[in-house]
Amino acid sequence: MDITLPAMKQLEAYNNRDIEAFMDCYSKDCFVEDGEGNILMENKEQMRERYKDLFNSSPNLHCTLLSRTVVGSYVLDEESVVGSRGSNEKSHVIAVYRVANGLIEHVRFLR
Repeated sequence: MDITLPAMKQLEAYNNRDIEAFMDCYSKDCFVEDGEGNILMENKEQMRERYKDLFNSSPNLHCTLLSRTVVGSYVLDEESVVGSRGSNEKSHVIAVYRVANGLIEHVRFLR
């Protein structure tokens, strides 16, 4: 299996603001951390609520993939995000996805 597939699918769903397709890319017990290791979301239900709110409040939300690197079970995406909650400012992000059994089980965002 191509380890980048869940990252590719979730990016497409993110840009389409499709919460169901987005959540299908994540394991039940996935969690999300910031760059310092602080837990932002502890499970799939917390993710669903936060991203559902983001998608609903961000009609122009768009993430552009700048580069992608694979190291073992990790996919590192360098991204440029615009349109979050109506903002026109660009955000530069490195998203580190740990993939297992075809699903993303851990995300760390470096900003």
